[in-house]
Amino acid sequence: MTEDQLDVGVGPWVGDLPDDPRYDPELLAAGDRRNVVDRYRYWRREAVVADLDERRHDFHVAIENWQHDFNIGTVVRNANAFLAAEVHIVGLRRWNRRGAMVTDRYQHVRHHPTIEEFVGWAGGHDLPVVGIDNLPGSRPLETTTLPRRCVLLFGQEGPGLSDAARAACDQLFSIAQYGSTRSINAGVASGIAMHAWIRAHAAAPPS
Repeated sequence: MTEDQLDVGVGPWVGDLPDDPRYDPELLAAGDRRNVVDRYRYWRREAVVADLDERRHDFHVAIENWQHDFNIGTVVRNANAFLAAEVHIVGLRRWNRRGAMVTDRYQHVRHHPTIEEFVGWAGGHDLPVVGIDNLPGSRPLETTTLPRRCVLLFGQEGPGLSDAARAACDQLFSIAQYGSTRSINAGVASGIAMHAWIRAHAAAPPS
């Protein structure tokens, strides 16, 4: 699915053109079919990112990428929806962007080749690493308040957090499940955890 297929968008601008450098002349002339909220219609991509940067939240998101996990795109898309400060890809640099639905154009993404390098970065920025995985000893996410400044760390689909990642976590939380499966999709888990942070710390989104 392409970005154009996500939203019917709007046609060419009607009336006098706006005298505002945030607007993109090509989009004004041809229409804006991007999957963006109405307040960003016709804006240049750089202007959208700059406006988002003024409002980004205090949490970061990280996911391990040792097996080219297809869920990374969903994690990036969720991070954009909940306005995470950054997404951190730990492991392989290349990841499948299809699931991101072009939201990676508006979301800061940083690569760390190893868990050790990532942990060093987080420590240098005074960000506790909060692991999300259904592991023995994990505390229920539903009964806690996530730290305001933190990095939410997710593992690969299937194996979950690696041993090195588990050891690096300052805190570890699990998501309650009630069915027969032993785990939930990493992309889904990321959305649940980010929304838990939003409920605890974020104001209502702009109209």
